[in-house]
Amino acid sequence: MAQKITNRDKDYSQWYLDVIREAKLAEHSPVRGCMVIRPNGMGLWENMKQALDQMFKDTGHENAYFPIFIPKSFLSKEAQHVEGFAKECAVITHSRLKSVDGGVEVDPESKLEEELIVRPTSETIIWDTYRNWIQSYRDLPILINQWANVVRWEMRTRLFLRTMEFLWQEGHTAHATREEAVEETERMLGVYKTFAEEFMAMPVLTGRKTASERFAGAEETLCIEALMQDGKALQAGTSHFLGQNFAKAFDVKFQDKDGEHKLVWATSWGVSTRLVGGLIMTHSDDAGLVLPPKLAPTQVVVVPIYRSDEQREAVLDYADGIYNELKELGVRIKVDSRDNYNPGYKFAEHEAAGIPLRIAVGPRDLENNNVELARRDTKDKNIESRDGLGERVHKLLDDIQDELFTKAKKHREDNTHHAENYDEFKDIIENKGGFVWAHWDGTPETEEKIKEDTKATIRLIPLEDGEAGKCMVSGKDSEKKVLFAKAY
Repeated sequence: MAQKITNRDKDYSQWYLDVIREAKLAEHSPVRGCMVIRPNGMGLWENMKQALDQMFKDTGHENAYFPIFIPKSFLSKEAQHVEGFAKECAVITHSRLKSVDGGVEVDPESKLEEELIVRPTSETIIWDTYRNWIQSYRDLPILINQWANVVRWEMRTRLFLRTMEFLWQEGHTAHATREEAVEETERMLGVYKTFAEEFMAMPVLTGRKTASERFAGAEETLCIEALMQDGKALQAGTSHFLGQNFAKAFDVKFQDKDGEHKLVWATSWGVSTRLVGGLIMTHSDDAGLVLPPKLAPTQVVVVPIYRSDEQREAVLDYADGIYNELKELGVRIKVDSRDNYNPGYKFAEHEAAGIPLRIAVGPRDLENNNVELARRDTKDKNIESRDGLGERVHKLLDDIQDELFTKAKKHREDNTHHAENYDEFKDIIENKGGFVWAHWDGTPETEEKIKEDTKATIRLIPLEDGEAGKCMVSGKDSEKKVLFAKAY
């Protein structure tokens, strides 16, 4: 029996977990901090993956795969990188177990000569490989992406948003010039923005991170930031300009057209299953998950309703005709013909799972050549003719996609504020939440003070020029306002 979903206004964190449970997206695993992704959640991730993978290939990238194990010495080669990840690394010290009294224990004789790190990210092992691939300018650029899992030993975890093991993609590119690498960094940020807005229906802002928030080993980190329904920010994707840091660490050089040997320029970029959490918190409601049709594993569910075996056969034939027509048109559709659940239970289950459109059909619909169409997002229900159903379903799915984005964008606009002084800023952060634009003097000391005082962080520095002013804390000159928020 389905459990009740907590109201968002009562307990947002519990609501989030309830939606995941009732939508059957994921659950906690026996390993602390890890999750089991259920078919509904995996189907959603697969659709994200498929859309992104095509976008990567359309921009010239190819998929490869690198080992999950990284020699410990590799992480020592780039100082900032190892410092950034040292506290999050899982370390393999032995290669086997042995049986003892009906159980097992680590065989002390199997200690590795060099410990292996379970990858928290793959820059080091990939750049060690690139050294073998790159000799000449003719070998550049290298545009590689991999779909993989990574492990970061998080102490506080939450399904999808922060887990010890998660799924992601990580792009790693090598270039002959700084300009090409910067262009790649910006291009992939644009890909992420397009995906977030056009597929996830999740509006995002773009900019660069402060030095303290940059990826470990990067010269510059660009990001997309989204605003969740509870007024907190979510970093939904990052693209890093790595400069020549990893080329120096792993001695990756190429011979240019003039015969001169030069260091390669690098980027990396990635998004993860955290996007599933962002999708949940952007669109869902107190009845459960709400999914944008472009990513929904099932876009339409048909629920046949009948009271006798005779009605059952006729209604199922009618439902199958709808299924075949819409499937032929490319709609991801299923018919819920289970006899051991009543229609009300099915309606609630599909609503909690976020299926964008429900079609109910019964004996009277057969007589009148009708169907009942119900939208998940607005909960509008209409009796409509069976004729021309395919065209109407496609239009409804497009409308749902567009309206989810419009609603989310309005939420962001309604919860974006400007603070002219520190007292106003603290009041907004404490009592309203959301995004806050305010002037900052660019110093890490002021950034840290704001974080300590309010728990708000600088989410991004806009790439565009802005109006100069005075820092709300120090009164020093500020080039432009930056974006603050409390964040996940």
